Amino acid sequence: MSLDRSLLLPPSFEVASVILGSVLTVDSPDGTVALRITEVEAYHGSGDPGSHAFRGKTNRNAVMFGEPGHLYTYFTYGMHTCANVVCGPEGQASGCLLRAGEIIEGLELARSRRDTSRSDADLARGPARLTVAAGITLADGGADLASGRIRLELGGGVPEVATGPRTGVSGLGGTEEFPWRFWIPGDPTVSPYKAHSPKRHS
Repeated sequence: MSLDRSLLLPPSFEVASVILGSVLTVDSPDGTVALRITEVEAYHGSGDPGSHAFRGKTNRNAVMFGEPGHLYTYFTYGMHTCANVVCGPEGQASGCLLRAGEIIEGLELARSRRDTSRSDADLARGPARLTVAAGITLADGGADLASGRIRLELGGGVPEVATGPRTGVSGLGGTEEFPWRFWIPGDPTVSPYKAHSPKRHS
């Protein structure tokens, strides 16, 4: 089934609930891993102090300003890759961070990639774990989610959605003013909430 980009045209904080329950499929030479998205966070351009696009377009975030339905990847803490689904009309820099998912295909391959996981529910519980389990790398930035090795099949939403502040976001963007973390309540693959912890300087 091809990706209907029109469903991704609204701002990310409206699209987020549509992405929940959707299936992300990633092919690789080692095999295929598919996961059902159970948790996302919305980020919305210049009006969102938590967004990478808050201060405008750069080479790093250019994909966010492009056509919806592409993948925006970035490094965090200099070691982990995170992946986002670009949303909204071109020029608005809206995106949904894929925070957690349930592996529904390629379980053995995901286990081999995340061999420190204590349970299958833990394999993609968190944005960095999700990309490792799925086999997504920084080089996949810009990938068209309608075709190619990484594909998104929208599920049309889930019966119940929980919302709250985003995880680990500093400043105003991590407060109740931006309740843009969305998850399937009661799902065991959803990651635990963590408020931002400022670094201490000795």
